[in-house]
Amino acid sequence: MKTRNILLILMFVVVIWIIFVTFKDLTKPALDFLISLYPCDTPKKPVCPDVPFTKATAPTEADLQIKKITEQLDQLIPPRPFSHINTTTSAAHSVVTIFNTKTTYCSGDQLDILLEVRDYSGQRKTYGGDYLRARISSPDLKAGASGRVTDFNNGTYLISFTLFWEGRVSVSLLLIHPSEGVSALWRARNRSYDKVIFTGQFANGTSQVFTECGLVLNTSAELCQYLDPRDQEAFYCVKPPQVSCDALTHLKSKNKAVSYLSNLEKRLFVRSNMGMEIMKDFNSIEVSSCNNQRTPVAERCKLEMKSSVPDGYVWKNTWNLFSCNLSQFQTETQIKDCLKGKLIYIIGDSTTRQWMMYFTENIKTLKSIDLHGFGILHRQLVVDLENKIYIQWQRHGYPLVGSYNYSAKENEYLARVIDRIAGDGNTIIVFSLGQHFRFFPIDLFIRRAINVHKAIERLFLRSPDT
Repeated sequence: MKTRNILLILMFVVVIWIIFVTFKDLTKPALDFLISLYPCDTPKKPVCPDVPFTKATAPTEADLQIKKITEQLDQLIPPRPFSHINTTTSAAHSVVTIFNTKTTYCSGDQLDILLEVRDYSGQRKTYGGDYLRARISSPDLKAGASGRVTDFNNGTYLISFTLFWEGRVSVSLLLIHPSEGVSALWRARNRSYDKVIFTGQFANGTSQVFTECGLVLNTSAELCQYLDPRDQEAFYCVKPPQVSCDALTHLKSKNKAVSYLSNLEKRLFVRSNMGMEIMKDFNSIEVSSCNNQRTPVAERCKLEMKSSVPDGYVWKNTWNLFSCNLSQFQTETQIKDCLKGKLIYIIGDSTTRQWMMYFTENIKTLKSIDLHGFGILHRQLVVDLENKIYIQWQRHGYPLVGSYNYSAKENEYLARVIDRIAGDGNTIIVFSLGQHFRFFPIDLFIRRAINVHKAIERLFLRSPDT
């Protein structure tokens, strides 16, 4: 009987212990569990890998999508090794042929040019991939337009221009980079995340501590991890001794003296070898109306419209769309009438910050609200109470490249900003994304674009009129 009681007590203790251990594991924060999956969060050696935020589990749907897109891009920009610069594309030796040359062209006509690229020895290239920039312009008329470039991937290109306006028109075709240079840049871009050094500023009482930060840190030091588990976004800083990771206050960055180009490849990017004119001897052409009365486009521009390439032109320094009717707002009254009752969220980099500057300069009734932000990249808010106009600008989240200090506490990923917006027919969201991603492998930008796309889908589910 006594033995039986002892066994019952032991069983009871074991059961209590199992319940305690299970409950303890369940009450751990979900983020701790997710963080433990990252190779850079091993207590013995917290070294961050050469890819950001990679889990040891099976790849997610986003991971597979990123891999597929990256592989497709790699096929578009295949390796183009070369042993001498003379075997690369030469603007001076390439040959241009104009189809159906005329004495006078009519507005609305198509100007087609066949380009056959050759190397410095005059040998025809057998593959494409050159970075070309095609433009027509009339400086006196303050007019210009882009051309359409069709790459046949055999060393020949079709350059097509639509002659939108009358007058003397100049044609320019620049070789920005040969295909060998494009390939070298693509390989170098995707090589590593260390081309930019981020410096984090941590508050430590009355003093400041500075450590290295980045999207990827290859170090054995203990790391502060700023993670978004849902969207698989991450940023890291080396943890200062006896300072909390929550004490990160400011960031800035600088370019690192590192290059993944060979000495031979670097010669392709000497200024004298970039942006070379192919059509040096081409005379400007005369474009007349030829009594062609172009019918103005009646349909107003709207979402989901298909656009042509090129889709418009500049005339007297004003952009004109070709495929639909774009409203022009010239006066302050017209701008205010358009924005009346609107709630506008502008998110991105300095591109969209210029929009904010334009609004404040051209709508005198907009009043700035002091949000006590730090530096030129702080969140901005302007309102016009009478016309019920609300405009807010904020920067997108990591990475943000620049030598100026900016607040780390205002960093917010674009997808999270969109998720916070209720949305309605009077809500407008404008965002720009890309400029600060140029220094890093393309998969970082692809992941961000996928996350933003998903956030927009969620927005339209709750508010299709936004």
